[in-house]
Amino acid sequence: MKSQIKIKLFAALFVTVVIVIIGVCVNTASFKRGLVDFKSNLSGGLNREINVYTADGKLIKHFEGKIDIDSEHDGAVKFDYEGKRYIYYNCFVETIGDL
Repeated sequence: MKSQIKIKLFAALFVTVVIVIIGVCVNTASFKRGLVDFKSNLSGGLNREINVYTADGKLIKHFEGKIDIDSEHDGAVKFDYEGKRYIYYNCFVETIGDL
């Protein structure tokens, strides 16, 4: 009888700890960024404005619409816009988007 009570108490404690851990993780900025990334992947991008600048600050190109953007390890920025792939190297890219 006592072992059943111990098992039930352990199960209740375990469930409580799991709920607390999930509650803490859901409220982190990292988790929220992950949700935005997931939403972007499912929908083919987010509504954004992208400005591409030269090193001296001159605007090269402006894009606006539903855009899926990704940065590469070599510093390149690539994105898909209206069925075309754009890749920019050695530029400054400003992204303004909806969450």
